[in-house]
Parts: sequence; C-alpha cells; structure tokens
Amino acid sequence: MRVVFLQDVPGVAHGGDVRTVKDGFARNYLIPRSLAVPATQDALRRVDRLKKQAEEDRLKAIQDMRTLAEQLNNAQVNIEMRAGTNGRLYGSVTNAIVAEKLSEMTGREIDRRAVAIGEPFRQVGLYEVDVRLHPEVEARVKVLVYPSGTDPNAVLAQSESQPAEGAAPQAEPAAQASESSEAGETTKEETV
Repeated sequence: MRVVFLQDVPGVAHGGDVRTVKDGFARNYLIPRSLAVPATQDALRRVDRLKKQAEEDRLKAIQDMRTLAEQLNNAQVNIEMRAGTNGRLYGSVTNAIVAEKLSEMTGREIDRRAVAIGEPFRQVGLYEVDVRLHPEVEARVKVLVYPSGTDPNAVLAQSESQPAEGAAPQAEPAAQASESSEAGETTKEETV
C-alpha cells in the first residue's frame, strides 16, 4: 500500500515521504496513529506542504534535544544503592534506573534505551555514561553510585582518588589468590 507519511517514523521514513509499505503495517499502525495517510491524489498534492512542516518539526526537535544535551553534559546523577562492605552492590544499576533519575532531574521523559550502559553497574563508584537523545545529539553524564546511608560527596572524593591507585592493586590480589590456590592444590596432591 502506498502511503504519505505525515510525521517522521524512525527507521521507516521522514514526514512528507511517499512510500510503499505492507498493508497490515499501514492499516494497523501508521494510519490509526495518524503517522501516514493513503496516497490518494489529494494527499499527493499536500506532499510539499507536509515535507516543509516535517522539516520544521525535525529542526525544532533537534534544537530542543541540543538544549537538553547542554543541560545534561557533565551533569552528575547520584544513585543510592544497598552495598556490602567491599563496595559490591546488592543488585545493579541499569539504564532504566539512570533514565529515571535523569527524567526526575530534567523534568522531561528520557527513554531508557537512550542511556548507553554496556553492563549494569554492580560496584560503588563514579561512571561516565553516554545518553543518545537524538540520532544527531548525544550527551555525557556522570553517574555516582554510592552505598545507602553514606554521604555521596565522601564516596565521590574516594572514587576520584582511587582510580589510578586502586585499579592495579585490586587486580593483583585476585591474581595472587589464584596463584596461592594453585600452590595449595599442588601441596595437597604431594601430601596425598
């Protein structure tokens, strides 16, 4: 079915485009949501006006997202979580939690899929996260995960002082532990 798109549909078409889509997609999704209309003679005559309107809407949305990105760039989001004495969280911080906090902070809805976290955070600390607000607009936000009942500023000061010093020593004890367990296994074998 040929349709004229009234608005941008990400991954499908821009507003004002005339495209052929599957009948079910047009009848069940595009037309009921007023995203497109059937490509009649009347609709085809309106294409130029629709393209201009869609372009204006697109530019307005990009400008709006750039303003939001400026507000979010280098902003810090504090997330309080239950944690053990070693800094390991009881649970994890996901992109949905970060998006919710950003929405509260800005007063605007931010989709969880816009927050790019590779793996959920399972450790107390300071993390940098990319937020893709629009295909052309991205912001970088700092996320501070701190244990319940503590001061976030104290955790921030500690995490800023430890990354350079704390990264190598944390790796060494794990390596030493595996070496000592291997050594322990060989002594058991020798004594048996």
